[in-house]
Amino acid sequence: MNVIEQIEREQFKESVPELRSGDTIRVHAKVVEGTRERIQVFEGLVIRVTGGGLRRNFTVRRVTHGVGVERTFMIHSPRIDKIEVLRHGDVRQARLYYLREKVGKEGRIRERRSKVATAPVVAEDAGEDGDQPAAKPAAKPAAKSRAKAKATAK
Repeated sequence: MNVIEQIEREQFKESVPELRSGDTIRVHAKVVEGTRERIQVFEGLVIRVTGGGLRRNFTVRRVTHGVGVERTFMIHSPRIDKIEVLRHGDVRQARLYYLREKVGKEGRIRERRSKVATAPVVAEDAGEDGDQPAAKPAAKPAAKSRAKAKATAK
């Protein structure tokens, strides 16, 4: 084993969420101000994920007060406390740089939906012999159109 690989293996974080472009995330980053250290939350949309292994990084974009701000974070950096994935976006591109020109509703991204298994249909209304459903009550007759209703009212 190479010395560099061994050092890299020690730096890996155990719990890292799977990030993709289009995900809305909340990054808790440690910020050092003089002698104090605090955690600052940066919430936004992942517009790119690059690199691999220990060098994997991602760029998060958010718009505050009409100004777009982008920050790039290293996933395995000790400066990142935790990463929360709020929602998964349904996008078709790996780099979402086109969102820089979009404003308001144009810049929205659909949420990725997971496949939901449908439950099998069970016939609860079985007839007397059990093989055919019982007859349903007849539907109410259709309401008269407004024209006919007015004509009959006169």
